[in-house]
Amino acid sequence: MDKIDRKLLAELERDARQPFAALGETVGLSKTPCWSRVQELERTGAITGYHAALAPAALGLLMTAYVEVVIESARRAEFEAAVIKSPVVIECRTMAGAADYLIKLYCRDAEQLDTILRHDLTVLPGVQHTKTTICLKAVKTDGSLADAAAALAAR
Repeated sequence: MDKIDRKLLAELERDARQPFAALGETVGLSKTPCWSRVQELERTGAITGYHAALAPAALGLLMTAYVEVVIESARRAEFEAAVIKSPVVIECRTMAGAADYLIKLYCRDAEQLDTILRHDLTVLPGVQHTKTTICLKAVKTDGSLADAAAALAAR
C-alpha cells in the first residue's frame, strides 16, 4: 500500500459516495486508474464494504450501553454464534482482562436496557456475569482509521 492508496482510503472513509473522477482528482489520478486502485483495495480487504452511517437517535435509540461479559470458556463457540445472530448486539469483541467480551448496544431508555439485559444478553450460552456501563455523551464517534494509521506510521 502506497501513499496514493492511503489517500484513497482516507477520502473514501470521508465520503464513499463521491464519483471516481472527483476521487481521482483529489488524490492525483485519472478516473480509470483511480477505479482500478479502489478495486484492488476491495480485493485485498483494505475496504470491507460501503454503508450508510445511521444516527441512533433518529431511530429512537437514545441510550448507548457497553456490557462486559464473562462466560464459561468451554462455551465460547456457542456464545459467539448466538451473539452473531442477535439483532440487539451492534458490536462484540473479545477482551483481555476481567471480561471475556465487550458488547455494544443501543436502546431507547433504561427500561428497555433492563429488558435487553434480562431477556437477551444474560440468557446467551455460557454467560456467567455481566457488567454494564451507560454512555452519558458521545464525545467522538467518527474517528478516521486512515488518519490513525497515518499518525501511528509516522511515530
